[in-house]
Amino acid sequence: MSHHKGFILWFTGMSGAGKSTLAELLAQEFKSRGYRVELLDGDEVRTHLSKGLSFSREDRDTNVRRIGWVARLLARNGVIAITAAISPYREVRDEIRAVADAEGCEAFVEVFASAPVAALAERDVKGLYKKALAGEIKNFTGISDPYEPPEHPEVTAFTSGESIQESVDRILKYLTEQKLIGAA
Repeated sequence: MSHHKGFILWFTGMSGAGKSTLAELLAQEFKSRGYRVELLDGDEVRTHLSKGLSFSREDRDTNVRRIGWVARLLARNGVIAITAAISPYREVRDEIRAVADAEGCEAFVEVFASAPVAALAERDVKGLYKKALAGEIKNFTGISDPYEPPEHPEVTAFTSGESIQESVDRILKYLTEQKLIGAA
């Protein structure tokens, strides 16, 4: 098995910003290196771990806290726990970081998948942004419900202005520099 430490790689960003795409590519890369890795995708977690929760602020916070708990459990057992969920509220993300630090997790690495609403609406094949902007969808994150971008993410992926590979390379470079993973 190749050298790595257990840590949390937390992707945040608005719907369609590329969180899941980047998370999946990194999970594949880590697996190809022989690393222990688990991907906690927001949509899958909502189906299996948070079924029945609404999109109220309280329920969104509950969902994100559940993802954080599972990620901490994995990380402290030597697994790279990758999360890909909108996690719209900064306070809850910061809470999860603080608890992870207090519990001795090796690291909490926040990755902000950043893209302007115009770019997200343009790439939205389901037309959700168009409907949300027209007021047809309530509580749509970043339109009729808040999205609070991180103030100091460890890595920002500018997903509307750079290639997916450029974003992946920037994340891998950071993780290598922090000695969380070995050099390729």
